[in-house]
Amino acid sequence: MAEEIIHADYTLNMLGDPCPWPAMKSIEAYDKMKDGEVIEILSDCPQSITNIVPDAENRGHEVLKVEEDGPTFRYLVRVHHDSK
Repeated sequence: MAEEIIHADYTLNMLGDPCPWPAMKSIEAYDKMKDGEVIEILSDCPQSITNIVPDAENRGHEVLKVEEDGPTFRYLVRVHHDSK
């Protein structure tokens, strides 16, 4: 079976930026995005795996994919905002 291709609406390239910047900038980006949009976050900070995924999930966003290629992590997150 073919792997599903997920298209990102935005890319946040945080390669070379130390933690906690990738997680902090991700949170800022979620707040600016529309409900249902997908962001691709790139980071080579090893601690990002312990921050980005739980931060997204705690805010009600959907982590679609996490990939690791050497020192680089790629996160795909679908943003969900509460309807108020």
